[in-house]
Amino acid sequence: MPLLRVDALHKDFGGLRAVDGLSFEVEKGHVHALIGPNGSGKTTVLNLLSGVYTPTAGRIEVEGNLLGAWRPHRMVRSGMARTFQNIRLFRELTALENVMVGCHSWTRAGLLGAITGARVEERRIRERALELIELVGISERRDSLGRNLPYGQQRLLELARALASNPRLLLLDEPAAGLNAAETEALSDLLRNLRAGGLTLLLVEHDMGMVIPLSDRVTVLNFGRKIAEGSPRQIQDDEAVIEAYLGRPEGAARQ
Repeated sequence: MPLLRVDALHKDFGGLRAVDGLSFEVEKGHVHALIGPNGSGKTTVLNLLSGVYTPTAGRIEVEGNLLGAWRPHRMVRSGMARTFQNIRLFRELTALENVMVGCHSWTRAGLLGAITGARVEERRIRERALELIELVGISERRDSLGRNLPYGQQRLLELARALASNPRLLLLDEPAAGLNAAETEALSDLLRNLRAGGLTLLLVEHDMGMVIPLSDRVTVLNFGRKIAEGSPRQIQDDEAVIEAYLGRPEGAARQ
């Protein structure tokens, strides 16, 4: 059984259909990439999966359990976590406090206790947050405010906060956006290690130099529809994918 199954998913915004009958499956322990040109509906799909948007039609299942019109906090409790294309940190909290907040989904102390340490679970929360900050490589900045971190470290902090909820499925919305080549390579290594540890990843990313070597399977969207799916090698050679990204030469015959 796949960890995630999406079946005939639709999302309309007034007269605009942003996602049009999308179906795909994500296998446990895999990195599954969702790619496509700008405006193809990739982030909308992540918003549907994470409960930010409610589908117009279609089904979303996690390990066979149907997810209805759940809010984001219930999606987290179902085993999903995500990062955002536009970084969303608590800018006036330290890096450590940002990650501690991410732990509240599995604690009894709740959000207030995660921040203030008012409950007996505070020590366990703090230890877990320190582990994750070290995992992503920013332990030396644990006491820095979120707003004072360099951009690349803010990306890593958001990833650590998502991991704090102990997800089975991690949704990543362009995690390499704005990173330089060295930072992107370090991020790729980190994601490989997470997959090796059993975490399943659904990756939205434009950097094909990252997507191709990292992914087990790739789904390609264009105008909200799936136009191709397969291994990275199959996707690289797919004519529909090449046309979607590069366009068809003027005067070229259509098959």
